[in-house]
Amino acid sequence: MIKNSKKSHHYSTGRTTYWKDIALIFLSAFLLVMSFPTFDLSLLSWIALIPLLYALQGKSVYRTFLIGWLCGGIFYIGLIYWIVVVTTTYGKLSYPLGILAMLLLVSYLSLYFGCALAGAQFIEKKTSLKVSICLPFIWVTMEYLRSFLLTGFPWENLGYSQYRSLLLIQCGDITGVYGITFLIVYINTTLYLLLRGITTKIIPYKEITFALFLLIATILYGKVRLTEMKKLTDASTAIKVGLVQANIDQNIKWNLAFRKYAMDIHQALTLKAREENTRLVIWSEASTPFYFQSEPDYQHLIFSIIGESNTYLLLGSPVYDQRDDRWYNFNSAFLLSPHSKMVGRYDKIHLVPYGEYIPLKRFFPFIDKMVAGIGDFHSGEAITLLNLPEASCGVLICYEIIFPDLTRRFVKQGAHFLTNITNDAWFGNTSAPYQHLSMVVFRAIENRRSIARAANTGISALIDATGEIKTSSTLFTETLITGTIAILHLSTFYTTYGDVFAYFSTLFSAIVFLSALIRKSNHEQGRNL
Repeated sequence: MIKNSKKSHHYSTGRTTYWKDIALIFLSAFLLVMSFPTFDLSLLSWIALIPLLYALQGKSVYRTFLIGWLCGGIFYIGLIYWIVVVTTTYGKLSYPLGILAMLLLVSYLSLYFGCALAGAQFIEKKTSLKVSICLPFIWVTMEYLRSFLLTGFPWENLGYSQYRSLLLIQCGDITGVYGITFLIVYINTTLYLLLRGITTKIIPYKEITFALFLLIATILYGKVRLTEMKKLTDASTAIKVGLVQANIDQNIKWNLAFRKYAMDIHQALTLKAREENTRLVIWSEASTPFYFQSEPDYQHLIFSIIGESNTYLLLGSPVYDQRDDRWYNFNSAFLLSPHSKMVGRYDKIHLVPYGEYIPLKRFFPFIDKMVAGIGDFHSGEAITLLNLPEASCGVLICYEIIFPDLTRRFVKQGAHFLTNITNDAWFGNTSAPYQHLSMVVFRAIENRRSIARAANTGISALIDATGEIKTSSTLFTETLITGTIAILHLSTFYTTYGDVFAYFSTLFSAIVFLSALIRKSNHEQGRNL
């Protein structure tokens, strides 16, 4: 009876611990989701990992990985649920297959959560490094690896949750978004150690001191840079731009019967922009539902719209080229002058998997390409600037803007301002367009360049070099945004040297992980002697 009673007690305790861990995992995932658009409760990210860290207490490395993977999975389901909308509405998958496609992506992304936490747990067990030291570096490493492995998907890194906290994120011109991620994780781990210390009477004074130092230094740097950039922007030359948001439904975009309807809207909004003396009018990605290069009637119409004033036009259009006896499609941007000339063309370099081409098709044959009307796109081969008389423009098409290194290459090559032309209509009425915009903010700060963003159905916006969203549209509205953007020439540390902070974090993580492996090996050898 006594033994049975003990077994019953252990079973009950085990069940209680299990459900407690599950609750803590869900709480962390919930807080993380709430930190991002459209909830935008960014303060929650500074405490979001604390419940998860409590759930990891006393766990093995393997169980830590599983807990991290589960938490990451719940978080990503809440963050990128819109994948189901994309795959079922425009990819024409059934809902079960659409959900499966999302879960496959979620399962993959969650591996980075699990690896970051398991790596930190392993290092803490085998070395003297606390979780507050190793986890921030490893978390940054995992985010950096996610930015390029398997074509890369750096969607909403932890630091992006702070896109409206201008004082905090100005250090992005040195560290990129990864510096903000590091700070958030370090604050989380320090608060976790403090809460544990209150009960164990071991207060982590060193960690608290360093956390306060980092936070204060980041805010002071932000204050100085905001002041400097305002002075620099006010003293710089500027051009007036107009952003055309035509709000063309994705379901009719490539329907021939609606081609004139789409062009009439673009014409009316462009004429309105011309009346406001804009120097550059920007249409969205693939704004012409045809091949601009082979439609002389529409070419004549477009040139006539801008020809009566001193207005340049940037538009998106598919392109076909013959190379080596083969035909290729490109997702491109054209800059047209008011003198009926094509000034330049940029072909999109970083394509959207399953949106513009189909990788690993033999492994996932049920997932087709989601862009209707055109075959697979071919990747552009070079960074190409589009030049106005006053300045050089770097064009990031849609998804490209979420890649920090690609964006900085445009600036390093000489872009004085950036544009982002996109068609977010296929996201539907979800949080994805807001999430997409939040990442654009960091590209402005990292390179200290103004960004003009034209989106077919929204969100179109003008963002200055401090990352402030000066003006923006609402979703699914036909509208025109006009405003001035500064022409800047300075070069930031980030533009010059790139992701040095992420490189250092990766190197540090590799060194301490190898050190932990060596200690583990030596310990096992000692036991065998």
